[in-house]
Amino acid sequence: MSHDGAQGGRYAGGSVANGRYQLRDLLGEGGMASVYLAYDSALDRQVAIKTLHTELGREASFRERFRREAQAVAKLSHTNIVSVFDTGEDTLDGGLMPYIVMEYVEGQPLGSVLAADVRQYGAMPADKALKVTADVLAALEVSHEMGLVHRDIKPGNVMMTKRGVVKVMDFGIARAMQSGVTSMTQTGMVVGTPQYLSPEQALGRAVDARSDLYSVGIMLFQLLTGRLPFDADSPLAIAYAHVQEEPVAPSSVNRSVTPAMDALVARALRKNPNERFPSAAAMRDECLRVLSAGQSAAPVIVAGGPVNSGSGVGSAVFPPVGQTPPPHPSAQVQQPYPAHTPQPGPYGPPTPAPAPNPAYGYPQQAPTPAPGYPTPQPAAYTPAHTPAPAAAPRRNMPVIVGAVLVALIAVGGVIVALNMKDDGDGGTTGATGTGGATAGGQVQTEGPGHKGPDLSKTIETKECTEPRESSDDPEKFEVPDFTYKNLTSVKDCLHAAGWKIKKQTPVDENTYGEDTILTQYPPAGTDIKAEDAEFTLEISTGNPPK
Repeated sequence: MSHDGAQGGRYAGGSVANGRYQLRDLLGEGGMASVYLAYDSALDRQVAIKTLHTELGREASFRERFRREAQAVAKLSHTNIVSVFDTGEDTLDGGLMPYIVMEYVEGQPLGSVLAADVRQYGAMPADKALKVTADVLAALEVSHEMGLVHRDIKPGNVMMTKRGVVKVMDFGIARAMQSGVTSMTQTGMVVGTPQYLSPEQALGRAVDARSDLYSVGIMLFQLLTGRLPFDADSPLAIAYAHVQEEPVAPSSVNRSVTPAMDALVARALRKNPNERFPSAAAMRDECLRVLSAGQSAAPVIVAGGPVNSGSGVGSAVFPPVGQTPPPHPSAQVQQPYPAHTPQPGPYGPPTPAPAPNPAYGYPQQAPTPAPGYPTPQPAAYTPAHTPAPAAAPRRNMPVIVGAVLVALIAVGGVIVALNMKDDGDGGTTGATGTGGATAGGQVQTEGPGHKGPDLSKTIETKECTEPRESSDDPEKFEVPDFTYKNLTSVKDCLHAAGWKIKKQTPVDENTYGEDTILTQYPPAGTDIKAEDAEFTLEISTGNPPK
């Protein structure tokens, strides 16, 4: 299957599923798939068929994961969700091509609807934007209740029928792509569209339902302003902006946006998932509350209004050949994401106020890791908070962003990960963290800002000796969650089960405290066999980043 749109339509006129589905017109094409209008000869109806590019079908493990995800999505039934009817695979050009058969929606993508509103009004009228967003959240509420996180919410994955009904599509594809069973994800690759990635996605961390809410917040900002809050010339620069930069208020671009709408978007775009809306239902309720206030007016767009972007780090990430990237004028090492002082907000409970240029981390609770989701080495990021004139939105083609490469945007900062060898029984040999402490509890020095171990964060040994069995393979079990637990407790758990620590990496941070497990690989929830139970851990030294 070609990625070239000019060639992608060459399968029109062909068929899949032994001739049942006859491919007719090419409706659209992206980086991962092509969508065709097709005819279902068995049920005499029009359907839409998404054919994944053949390189995605080369691995049997991916095809199996994709099949299971499609089955789960097929169970979703809601007015605002595009129905999935069937899934399978066929051979084209000598390669296996997975496909899914979906409800055919007569309408247009939300991006096209927005473009028309931008031409007419400068942005989408606020009442319409809030209604669309509420309908998208209604779809997510259903999927999240079933444990399905979309991971790629954007206008291109939202359709509007001729009658104005919102339909969300492509549930499950990103999850299948991000599973640890394919070689594409072995190095920490993240699937999604850069402009809509949550900070945790950009960092390659585990995601949950609140990641979708961040993406919805980005989309709402775009609907209200006709612009993206973060955009730049490279995916890495955009990812950096999601992690490090604070978005401007939509009202700075569209003067008709009310303070309540600004607050709604601001809460959805918190860097820390714990500070966003707790659920799609809660965010939808707020959208409807703001909508019912009836304060919306025609958009009043500020020409060249301030919109941040990651372009300020473009020259640092990709300097001209032979040149050393100059330090950014605001270069400084950030502390992990601070706990904010609650301020009165419009939502009932206090809403945390943003701190300028916070480094990204989780000081409160750890999100539940997603199966097969590798985590890159964390870095101390150098902020580049450079407001730039808004650029015209570009085509948001789905891309694969290497989360390991995201660390490269820390040019001018300090990468504080040192590899450590493990002697097989959990002890370390030879490597010492930059803060003067060896991960594993042997503290050599305690400098200013050092935070000692939290011995209350423990894991019971039965989590390892009696792990939850895999629902798909009786010979496998689900990996326990070691994150944010004390290293001694984790070692006791591992040793009780006869499992090993393959590698330990010390990381300078003083939010969680010395010997706290920050990340693990394989991630929690991954299905593995007992002989594969070897773990790579990142462990806090308790020292502040250098």
